[in-house]
Parts: sequence; C-alpha cells; structure tokens
Amino acid sequence: MPDAASVVADAEALVSRDRLIELCSTMVSIPSPTGDELALAERLAAEMTAVGLSGQVQPVVADMTNAHGRLTGSGGGPALLLYAPIDTVTVGHVEDDLPWAGPELRDDMVPSAEVRAGLVIGLGAQNPKAHGACVLAAAEALSASNAPLVGDLLIGFGGGGMPTNRRRPDLPDGHGQGCGRLVDLLRPDCAVIAKTGWAISWEEVGLTWFEVEVGGTHTYVGSRHLLPYRNAIADAGHIVAGLERWFPEWAEEHRSGLVEPQGVVAAIQGGWPHMPAFTTASCKFWVDLRLSPRTTGQEAAAAFRAKVEELANEIGASVEVRQTLVIPGTTTSPDADVIRSSIRCWEQLNNAEHAPIRGTSGATDANILRALGVPTARVGLPKVSPDKLTVDFQLGMNAVDVDDMQRLTRLLIRIAVDLCGVNA
Repeated sequence: MPDAASVVADAEALVSRDRLIELCSTMVSIPSPTGDELALAERLAAEMTAVGLSGQVQPVVADMTNAHGRLTGSGGGPALLLYAPIDTVTVGHVEDDLPWAGPELRDDMVPSAEVRAGLVIGLGAQNPKAHGACVLAAAEALSASNAPLVGDLLIGFGGGGMPTNRRRPDLPDGHGQGCGRLVDLLRPDCAVIAKTGWAISWEEVGLTWFEVEVGGTHTYVGSRHLLPYRNAIADAGHIVAGLERWFPEWAEEHRSGLVEPQGVVAAIQGGWPHMPAFTTASCKFWVDLRLSPRTTGQEAAAAFRAKVEELANEIGASVEVRQTLVIPGTTTSPDADVIRSSIRCWEQLNNAEHAPIRGTSGATDANILRALGVPTARVGLPKVSPDKLTVDFQLGMNAVDVDDMQRLTRLLIRIAVDLCGVNA
C-alpha cells in the first residue's frame, strides 16, 4: 500500500494551472453577493459530482446557499472539513456599490474574470473565489488520484460568510450563517478554512457593532439665532473624531496573541440631502469594534459606551448607544492536531520554519467553526506581489496570482492526507 508521501505526490501531480484558472474564472463570473449564492453553489455542487465528490447544495434561507461534498475514507480517521466562503461583500453593480466603493466601477470590481500575466482579476478573484477554487482543486486531485484516505474529507462552500447585514429587505444577513448550517449538517471533527494570509493561524478577532444616535434640534437656518439650536451632525462629528483617535488606543491595549483588534466608524446618516436649509433632530453613525478572543462583547460594550459618554459630555451632547451584534473572537489550541499538522505541512512545503502572522484584525467563518466546537486552522493566499501588480484594498481582493493558488492547493492536499491518514 502507498505511504503518505506517495499519496501526496500522486495528488499534487494532478494540480494544473489551467484547472485552477478555469475554476477561479468560473467562480468569479458567477455573481454571489451575500445572500445570493444559489447559482454559484449549484455550479460547485455540479463540479464536485462530476469528479466523484457527491456534490450537493444546502439551502440556508431564501437564495443564501451552501455547497458541500465528500471524499469518503475507509473509516476510523477524523473527518476533516476543507472550507471556503463564496460570497462577495460588494455586488458589482453601479447602483449597489457606488459611490461608497469608489468613484467608478473598475473592471476588477465586476463579476467578469480576466486572465492576464499569470493573474486572475475580477470581483472576489482572491477573496474569496480563489480560496474556494483551491479547496475544490485539492479535493478533485485527491479524488482523481484515488487517495486511500482513512478519515472522510469534507468539502464545504459557505454562503453568508461576509460581515454584513442585509442590503435589501428580501435578503438575509451574512455573519457566517451558511457556515453554521454546514457544521450542523456535516459534523466535522476539525477544519481548515482557506482565507487570506500565507501562514497558519489558530485564533482571530471577533467583532461587535454599535449604532450611535446623537440628538439635536430640528430647526431652520433662518431661525438659528432666534430659537433653541443644537446641531446633531456637528455633535456627531465631535464624537466620531474622538472615537477615531481612541481606536488605536483600544488596539494597543488589547493586542495579544496573534491579534491587534481595530475599530472604525463606517457609516453616518442624518438630515435631508434635498433640504440643506433644515437641521435634523437625529444623526446616527455605525461602528465596528474588533474583539480579542480574551475580550467579551459585554466588556467591549462597557468600554465603548464609557468613551462615547466621555466625548458627549465634553460638549454637552445627547447620545444613545445600541449594541447590535456580537461575534466573539476565538482560539484553537496551538497543540490541537489540526494546528500541528497544518504547521508541519506548511514547513515541509516551504522548507522553512513557520512563523505566524501577528497583529491581525480580520474576522472570518473560523469564528463560527470554533464557536461550534470544531478545532480550526486558517491559511490562505497572500496578496499579489507588488512586483506584479500595485493593489489597493479592492484590487487586493480582486486579483490573485495563479502560482500562489498552486502552492495553497498543494498545502491543502498535504494537510488532508496528514490529518485524514492513509491506509498503509
């Protein structure tokens, strides 16, 4: 019977650049904004079925949809889930994305793939589509090479993975809804989530959201000097500016382990754009405050409220704070099998000592997996090298190097064989 090294070699030999380009381009060209993943999930299920992975779709709510498959082992080993989300945070339409995503809808911001100089470019090409393509390519290669795994290899593609509330009343929220449903269905013993960052990670931040409402006086510019006057927008501006100065202090105070949790004021609303002559009685803004795994949502809410009240008291403003969401940060023990195996395989592939990425503040469905009791490692693609392409935030998510995809796919194969085991 073959040993693990030969099983890996046989599977890696079947990983082709052309197939990775095909998979990633196909996924990019099927729109899948949060809550609208049905078409992509159906295509992924069909691709899995075609290569013996028993692909299926799993409805979540409305058109939010997961896809999953399985490479059945001989029995007696752990069930490993290779997982990637499939939804994009922006949509690719002018009416949905502009002007907030930029002054124009660039070619990389639409769901249409372009292959150029070893790169795949298009909406979500790197995050999350290339990660999903690598998960599928790794499972395909193991299936096609008849890898004699002991444990089951589970393949999961989750809808509703982005940290976003519904953008239309008929759509559901994201926040890992699809991932939670997949865990309930598949019951994995451990998981590897493919998400940006070329190193093994065993913990990440959580997040809590706040809505802050600042009170003011509804009046008329012509009466400003004659009637009671309190400008809610001006007061909100003072509080916003103070919070933006405070967020780096929060990050430094809670920096520990692999994380450095950040905060932002992300949106603001108040007044009538068509009536600049009249002030508003209310101005609202929304905040994302990231959480170390060692900070609870309750602790964060207390600190945030205290800071907002301090800033409001400086100017005598009226303010109300509402906490609207808490997703705790999570940790898997570095001694867990999935972490030790992932690091071991990373070091073998790279012929280098592994060093984790520290100071992170990104949250993924790894939090959902860990919160449901699944020991989870995270590893993914780096951003495109600046030698090949200069990227901003959007292009960093929308462009991927095929060489990096090959490397990640090989790593996922190695982890699957190492964790699931082979019949010897």
